[in-house]
Amino acid sequence: MKKVLITGATGGLAQALAENLTKNNWQLVLVSRNSEKLQEIYGDKHIQITADCSSFPGVKQIFDEIVERNITIDSLAHCVGNIRLGSLHRTSEADFFDCMSANLFSALFTLSGFVDHLKKAAIHGSAVFVSSAAASIGISNHEVISAAKGGLEALVRSSAASYAASNIRINAVSPGILDTPASANLLTSDLMREIAAKQYPIKGIGSPEEVADLMAWLLSEKAQRVTGQVWSIDGGFSSIRPLVK
Repeated sequence: MKKVLITGATGGLAQALAENLTKNNWQLVLVSRNSEKLQEIYGDKHIQITADCSSFPGVKQIFDEIVERNITIDSLAHCVGNIRLGSLHRTSEADFFDCMSANLFSALFTLSGFVDHLKKAAIHGSAVFVSSAAASIGISNHEVISAAKGGLEALVRSSAASYAASNIRINAVSPGILDTPASANLLTSDLMREIAAKQYPIKGIGSPEEVADLMAWLLSEKAQRVTGQVWSIDGGFSSIRPLVK
């Protein structure tokens, strides 16, 4: 049975992925800083760990608990992140570091712990991260999140190169705006939803289930020849211009 660690497990995308993988008989280890919310969402299902993966000690705690439970994880879906928008010159130092911590540092620390776990168990594995269309195309007022996700994509490519010989695959998905709680403040009215949907060449707002399908495939053996890739799933936003009528 495949065993996956899902971080940021209370988020909308993580929940969609958890449901997807559960249907395909994966064993899940779910991580969040909020134990009450984990229980509220998942009840007593799956293995649940309360920890903060935005630091090395927090990640060590996660993998120490996994080892104590006599579990060997072979897959990682890192769904931790937040959205920080606004003018760069008005972004506070606290907001800057919070965005970097959630979107980049947590990924680096968690990947380090995951690779160490695989090495000690002498097994291969696969990891998938969540980037953003903002990492590959300039969008106003996205400077901080763009910098964080751009760093994440560089981490994916470099680490994939480092660990390919060990058959450890590392990829990312890069969605546009998704219909999840994380984007709720950007989609507060029908008008705002309409404006958001129109910015994509293929108009619409992405669903977490669509992205979860892609993440599940990247973690599976069906993608065993895929590593070091960032898969855009953004309606063409980051790569093409629509025909203007």
